Amino acid sequence: MPRATSERFSRVHQPAAKSSKTPATVQLTGANRAKHSSSRGEENSDTKGIGNVNPLFNTERFGQHILKNPLLAQAIVDKANLKPTDSVLEVGPGTGNLTVRILEKVKHVTAVEMDPRMAAELVKRVQGTPEQRKLDITIGDFVKAELPYFDVCISNTPYQISSPLVFRLLSHRPLPRVAILMFQREFALRLTATPGTEFWSRLSANVQLYAKVDHIMKVARNNFRPAPNVESSVVRITPLSPPPPVRFEEFDGLTRILFTRRNKTCRANFGASGVEKMMRDNWTQWKKGQNASSGVELEESIDAKAAIEEILQETGFSDARAAKMSVDDLLKLLYAFHAKGFHFA
Repeated sequence: MPRATSERFSRVHQPAAKSSKTPATVQLTGANRAKHSSSRGEENSDTKGIGNVNPLFNTERFGQHILKNPLLAQAIVDKANLKPTDSVLEVGPGTGNLTVRILEKVKHVTAVEMDPRMAAELVKRVQGTPEQRKLDITIGDFVKAELPYFDVCISNTPYQISSPLVFRLLSHRPLPRVAILMFQREFALRLTATPGTEFWSRLSANVQLYAKVDHIMKVARNNFRPAPNVESSVVRITPLSPPPPVRFEEFDGLTRILFTRRNKTCRANFGASGVEKMMRDNWTQWKKGQNASSGVELEESIDAKAAIEEILQETGFSDARAAKMSVDDLLKLLYAFHAKGFHFA
């Protein structure tokens, strides 16, 4: 899978001029606890806010919305079915409403937080507790951070990194056992959609190729501070282990063509401007690779339009529409193109 990227989450946070340099990973021992202590706890952040303004942090700057409902936080953690031996990755811990509940159940937590002020609040919250030695905090951009081993991922996800988060988790090795993730409602519905439904999309197919995805609860906007403009949902992503032997770039290349106009036929989408040329160029590259490795002389050219039509007719997908094609249908079509030397990456 390609490495996830995010333009909005590219800022590297630097400590204040008068402060000593903040390490990328904060170990909760002695000097670090003192260095990252804050004068106000999370209780203040939950009680002093007015409307959609967070009094302590400019959370909307990073797309973060602090989960303030303790019953909901506990329900999310319970859905992960954590074990005492688990190592957990938490993305976007904020001030720690989920973190403190996770720490009670597991061996170790690595929290990746973009905002150093949030990280300082989290450090203060666990300072002096038995759980402080279980927690490491990485301050910085999740999509660029080096990730440790982890069994489970739990995240109240900053909305701007929803897609990069999912695909980075699915490309991480070794695969996590499960991920419990909060997303915008529409994004969650796209993840869990089935063929023939309104939200079935390229995202749905690409994720469900590698994982089982379940919608496990709805979350109203009034459970956050500041309240987002949309409703949220929590999903469970269970990676398939072992993953299917399919290059993500190949499958994604096919779905990019078919879902550009998901209600059009496969024939129409492959007939779109530029697609035939791309397929012919990719076939030519494949042919050169075959010649170089085996010395077998192949055809010098190919009628890509006729070959594509033949493949669509043979597989029975000429008049099929991506909006109703399952992952298995898409794989069958992909393998048919590969058998004729056509590739998508």
